[in-house]
This record gives sequence, structure tokens and C-alpha cells, in this order.
Amino acid sequence: MHTELWVVFGITLGLSGVRSALSLLQSALRGPLADQKVTLNAPAAVNQYIDLGLQLSFVAQLLGWGALGGYLLVRAGLTLRDIGLDRLRPGRDALLAVGLAALIGIPGLGLYLVARAAGLNLTVQPSTLTDTWWRLPVLILSAAGNAWAEEVLLTGYLLTRLRQLGWSPNRSVLVSALVRGSYHLYQGIGGGVGNVVLGLVFGRVWQRTGRLWALVGAHTLIDVVAFLGYAVLAGHLSWLP
Repeated sequence: MHTELWVVFGITLGLSGVRSALSLLQSALRGPLADQKVTLNAPAAVNQYIDLGLQLSFVAQLLGWGALGGYLLVRAGLTLRDIGLDRLRPGRDALLAVGLAALIGIPGLGLYLVARAAGLNLTVQPSTLTDTWWRLPVLILSAAGNAWAEEVLLTGYLLTRLRQLGWSPNRSVLVSALVRGSYHLYQGIGGGVGNVVLGLVFGRVWQRTGRLWALVGAHTLIDVVAFLGYAVLAGHLSWLP
């Protein structure tokens, strides 16, 4: 099981964490972090249809990562219901998702602004995609893909595997949160710390409720608001880069 964890995260979020840390180091060597920008959803090609294809391929990769975690658990004898991926409580899952999104999203924006002002974070641009007919749908799909990959792998899969290995709940949640923070370091120290906090909250909520759909929904809402809000409001609010 240890080998399985190393392989899974060595080709998914763990590898992203290493690259993210190196990206932060490179940014620090360039100069003040606050003077630099990083884009979450950037054009990948000049031709808009090739760009669309590439954007959708990025989403497919995220969906595949999450599906890998779910598949390995099912292959080991569990069911998706065991990690909270069922349709038994859609109303309660939706309410919990909205509550968690508000709990994390609003303070998270404040932490980002403080970290950027303190020179600990790059200026994050959620999207620089051109204004095409597919921009908003792709941003929504990107938000859902990120949520699916991260919550299934880091919460449902990793916490289940660590529990099976005999790890304590606190230790398991801490490791999951640290991995989550690591692959957001490309945004700066603020991005890493903010996502560690998010991971601690999400991990504990899952351990107590067992509802993974609620976490996927909350994560999707947070990213949708950030991606679409920036795409619509950039240039109209002075504090948005």
C-alpha cells in the first residue's frame, strides 16, 4: 500500500507539489514576489479551437486523476459510497457545500490580499483566457476538474489509505493538508498556507461526516466564483490585477 501511495502521488499531486516548490524558488530568485504574476487558466494556443481542445484535455487529466483514486479503492474492495460519493443526501450535501465555500472562500480572499501586500505572494490572475464563446463553460469545467481531482485523491483516497495503514486521524489530515499546500506554492507562501488551512478543514469535515460530494461541491463553488468573477470583473475593480 505504501508503494501504491508513492506511485499515485508521484504521477499526480505529489509531482505537482515538487514542481510548484521549484516554481516558487525560481520566482523568489527573480525578485519581489508581489511584482510578479501567475495565471491559473491561461491560453494554451493561438488558434481558439486548438486552445479549446487543450483546455479540455487539461480538464480530462484532472478527471482521470480523481478516477484513479476512486478506482484503486474500489479495486481494493471498497465502494464509492464508503467515501461519500453517492446520491443518498443531495440536499444536505449541497447545503454543506455552500456553507464550506463561504467559510473558506471569504477568509481565503482576505489572506491572499494580506499575503500579497506583505510581499509573500505573487499576483494571482485566475484567468487570462480570451473572450470566446467557450471561455465561461471551460472555466466552470476547470473548477469542477480541480475539485474532483483534489478532493478524491487527497481526501477520499489518501485519508482512507492512511487510516488503513493505522495512522491517527490528526496525522492523516495534516499530511493531506501539507500535500495540498505544496502544489499551491507556485502562488507564493500565502497560497501554500491558505490551502493547508483549507485541507485541515476539509479533511476534518470528511472524517466527521463522510460526505465527499459536499467537499467536491464546496471546492467547485470556490473556484467557480474566483474564475468567473475574475473573468467578468477584471478591469472594473481597482484591487483586481
